[in-house]
Amino acid sequence: MFLRRRIPAGGHAAAVLQTSTEGTTMLRSLNSYRNQTLDARDGAIGKVHDFLFEDDSWAIRYAVADTKRWLPGRKVLIAAHALGQPDPVDDNLPVDLSRDQIKSSPDIDTDQPVSRQEQLSLHRHYGWPFYWSQPTPLGGPAMAHPDATVIPSQPIAAKPDTEAPKIAGDPHLRSLREVAGYRIEARDDRLGHVDDLIFSDEDWKVRYLVVDTRNWLPGKKVLVPPDWKVEDISWSDRTVAIGLDRATIKRAPEFEPELPIGRDYEQRLNDYYGRTPTGEYRAATTSSN
Repeated sequence: MFLRRRIPAGGHAAAVLQTSTEGTTMLRSLNSYRNQTLDARDGAIGKVHDFLFEDDSWAIRYAVADTKRWLPGRKVLIAAHALGQPDPVDDNLPVDLSRDQIKSSPDIDTDQPVSRQEQLSLHRHYGWPFYWSQPTPLGGPAMAHPDATVIPSQPIAAKPDTEAPKIAGDPHLRSLREVAGYRIEARDDRLGHVDDLIFSDEDWKVRYLVVDTRNWLPGKKVLVPPDWKVEDISWSDRTVAIGLDRATIKRAPEFEPELPIGRDYEQRLNDYYGRTPTGEYRAATTSSN
């Protein structure tokens, strides 16, 4: 079965991995989800403003919801595993929470780096598991109910007779809106910028960075697997360092956002980057055009 989605007003098509009707897995553009309406169990809560992901595991942890007229001026965090599949008719994104749950959730300033302490408070409120205590990123099917038994029964005690320490942001939690547009640092020079992230809706893990090379080449976009070749993300320099030279990136199979990502295309990527059936990588193709 071949699956496609409409192109939103922003122009970002949702990349689709074509599979059989049983156990369909889709590769989606994270940018295509921005501004989508979020539907709680009992009504709409607002629109997707941003996503937060970890730069070490490349797992998407939260959607940032702009609650607009419902809760004016407030943005809230929704864990990725509380998000469902987009509605095939109106493309709204379901949220497995009630409006009351969301309204009474801890108020977190999403315009500032989100600390682990703030995440702790949020996860306790919803009864979500603590992903940072698990050896692997949260997986399982969308809309799966978390196991609340992993949550400690006692809150973290504050230090007596001392001023509460300033809450530091989680150093690995990154914003899509922030990273999109970061310059690419190849091994031998700069090359274009980050345009988008492609993720699997099965486990909410980033599978590819969309690199737009138009700063150096005329408009070509390519996909780079971040778990293999992204070496560093610098907030201060607004750069993403990739362990490939410019020529290797230049020769990568071209990515066309308006077309679905099919199995043949993924196989071409795997062959080019030298990914083995076990998920390991050999050296990328180095032969000339």
